[in-house]
Amino acid sequence: MSPTHSDVTTEDPDPEPLERCTRAHREDPGVRAVHDRLGDKWSLLVIVELMRGPLRFRQLQRAVGGVSQRMLTLTVRRLERDGLVRRTVYPTVPAQVDYRLTEMGASLTHLLRALADWSLTHREDIAHAQADYDRAHPGRPVR
Repeated sequence: MSPTHSDVTTEDPDPEPLERCTRAHREDPGVRAVHDRLGDKWSLLVIVELMRGPLRFRQLQRAVGGVSQRMLTLTVRRLERDGLVRRTVYPTVPAQVDYRLTEMGASLTHLLRALADWSLTHREDIAHAQADYDRAHPGRPVR
């Protein structure tokens, strides 16, 4: 193995959950679509902000930060279509609209909290690993 190649783990985790996941991802386009939705640039940020409670469009846009009106519109429509977000229009003049998580969307919150906790725990380790990689591979920027 070359000195710049990453080490490979030799421990054997229980293969059944991993095999079930990889088989589903490989064989079921619906599973891949869910992973693609949750892995896109804005969906998780929208879900995280809606974990705090319902928000109107502009409030959501400010909370997410950096998202264009068009991209936020597409993101909330896709999440609504997927059944993760509910859009409610109130009969006022002008019409008032808010977005909130559905029960299914709210069921993601424990996973997102676990991911956030993991990220906070490992962010410095990741930064160090990136710096080590960049030093070992000058002239090959990966961003």
